[in-house]
Amino acid sequence: MWGSGSLCAAETVPENLIRIGTERTELILRSDDDRRLRQAYFGPRLANQSDLAYLSKARGGAEAYVTHGMEDYFEPAIRVLHADGNPSLLLTYKEVAQERNDSVQTTRIVLQDERYPFEMRLFYKAYLRENVIVMWTEIEHGEKKPVTLYNYASSMLHFGREGYWLTGFSGDWAHEVNMAEQKLTFGKKVIDTKLGARANLHVSPFFLLGLDGAACEKTGDVLVGTLGWTGNFRFTFEVDNANDLRLIAGINPSGSEYRLPRGEVFRTPDFIFTYSTEGTGAASRDLHNWARKYRIKDGMGDRMTLLNNWEATYFDFDQAKLERIIADAAELGVDMFLLDDGWFGNKYPRSNDRAGLGDWQETRAKLPEGIGALTAAAKKEGVKFGLWIEPEMVNPKSELYEKHKDWVIHLPNREEYLYRNQMVLDLSNPAVQDFVFGVVDGLLTRYPEIAYFKWDCNSPITNIYSPYLGADKQSNLYVDYVRGLYRVLDRVAAKYPTLPMMLCSGGGGRTDYEGLRYFTEFWASDNTDPVERIFIQWGYSYLFPAKATAAHVTSWGKQSLKFRTDVAMMGKLGFDIRVDELSEPEREFARAAVANYNRLKPVILDGDLYRLVSPYSGEHSAVMYADKGRERAVVFAFNRNPRFSAPIRNVRLDGLEPQRIYTVREINRMPGARSDWGDDGQRFSGDYLMKVGLPLFSGAHLTSRVVEVVATGIDRNGLCSE
Repeated sequence: MWGSGSLCAAETVPENLIRIGTERTELILRSDDDRRLRQAYFGPRLANQSDLAYLSKARGGAEAYVTHGMEDYFEPAIRVLHADGNPSLLLTYKEVAQERNDSVQTTRIVLQDERYPFEMRLFYKAYLRENVIVMWTEIEHGEKKPVTLYNYASSMLHFGREGYWLTGFSGDWAHEVNMAEQKLTFGKKVIDTKLGARANLHVSPFFLLGLDGAACEKTGDVLVGTLGWTGNFRFTFEVDNANDLRLIAGINPSGSEYRLPRGEVFRTPDFIFTYSTEGTGAASRDLHNWARKYRIKDGMGDRMTLLNNWEATYFDFDQAKLERIIADAAELGVDMFLLDDGWFGNKYPRSNDRAGLGDWQETRAKLPEGIGALTAAAKKEGVKFGLWIEPEMVNPKSELYEKHKDWVIHLPNREEYLYRNQMVLDLSNPAVQDFVFGVVDGLLTRYPEIAYFKWDCNSPITNIYSPYLGADKQSNLYVDYVRGLYRVLDRVAAKYPTLPMMLCSGGGGRTDYEGLRYFTEFWASDNTDPVERIFIQWGYSYLFPAKATAAHVTSWGKQSLKFRTDVAMMGKLGFDIRVDELSEPEREFARAAVANYNRLKPVILDGDLYRLVSPYSGEHSAVMYADKGRERAVVFAFNRNPRFSAPIRNVRLDGLEPQRIYTVREINRMPGARSDWGDDGQRFSGDYLMKVGLPLFSGAHLTSRVVEVVATGIDRNGLCSE
């Protein structure tokens, strides 16, 4: 139940303070005599209750949610135009309500404009043990005519530190999440996208913010933040004349002035962040723990390994060819066969990416017995069956386009611009929402043994105009499209609550924590070259746990099968290769690697991540996963292209018990290969492994090593016990 007051009934908090926070971080807001709400403190949790009195008596400071048109001279969190043409907004504190259980504290603060029937509700959801805070707002008014929202941020935070170092993640298709850090100085740094149907392409919807120094892995104060929104986003970092920083996060308002009718509640997306005093490593582990427990679909559940047919066949397949690949999946020992693009369309068969999209019936020439024959073949081989769909998109060369051009986002008086030979369906339209839901529902109704969907979205929105919304609401389209998508996904989740799905979007175009409410994992990039994937998976690891990051062994790159498999095993493992082209030793290795992965799933997918050696620091890199009991760990070490006679350093492990004794063995070796790094099965204390480390790197090019670390005893008197 909601109740007024402070974080906990046992605490005595001054009446004008609102204390929000986790076990390690807190945000304290203050309502002053002028009834304005200000940020009094943000940082590590304050230890002494009596110190709160000083914050209570302080004066001045930044408003918690700055409005446009009053006395502030920098970027506002909200800007509106009232029905009478007045562009000002003055929000004063009305009330607060808080509720708390053992794990989550939720705070709702109501602000109001005393001259207009306009109300803002600020929400803060603090996950106490996971050290994550989620912020969002609700906007509602009682004016007779619609109010236009020009800016409508999910959150605003203020910092007063010596310096600020921002790490962003940028790139392009097949070149995602490249990290770059810069020091922020006076002025604004804006990170945003205008893609419409996706968040990520040229820049990712997350960041690292180092406070008083650059963001480091093990030390220093850092904030890691992201927006839960599968569409246009904007982060604004503005340093003012006093060297204070304001951080504003939310939907990108560009081209999205929103006409809000009377009585309708406008809810902004979640801004999700964690604040760490122990560097980015601790921040990532906190986010991963939170995501698995609270946000990712089936976040505490298992994940299926799979074999995809895409690189084996592309669009060129028939039933017999697919049945052979299904048999290959069973031979590898993976859980599922996934049929990718190219299985649908009859008037315009899907033989390339220029036709058929939108016509979700099996191509009779390829699959005369339909999907049902393939699910039956998979069942006979003892594997699950998964299917690729792209239900939000349409090719102009399709029956759907011919029948329902009014369902397509397009300008009525301009030539159509195609992205990847396709266009986007108008999900602001309820009829289109019904159609998209019907794609999933129809397939599962006809073929209930479909066990998995790969849901793709290859095109941003072009030709931005909705035939459904009408002339006066066109700027609502970017927002209403994403909301329409969520309505469809809510219906899918309600009817098929246990259905696993991969969130794919031209590679890593959809990598956000709102989309992951409905999907068990996301496709990180269409680039599966393992050297590139080392960097890509490293970048995503700051925000997302391994079980959310799909990683496949493919034919990209010239590296060995072992190298490619070792890279993919750092995420949710899959294969997209021609098994019939593998040698017998490679087949034996792949089967053993799948068995190792299945055995180590609790460590890799649910354990704590430690980034040991960055690929950005040189030609070597290493990542480690350790289970929660610190009893088992696995280390992945890679040599890319080290220079001749370059210094080779030990890899120091992390996350172990110093007094415990661990047995170390190399796994994932090719058949007949011997370890060249030392005697297998050696025992070390956790203290030694974390301070001295292991010689896991070498000067060899494009080679890798996977080491399993297992606790065998406790070192109390220089002895070890089994």
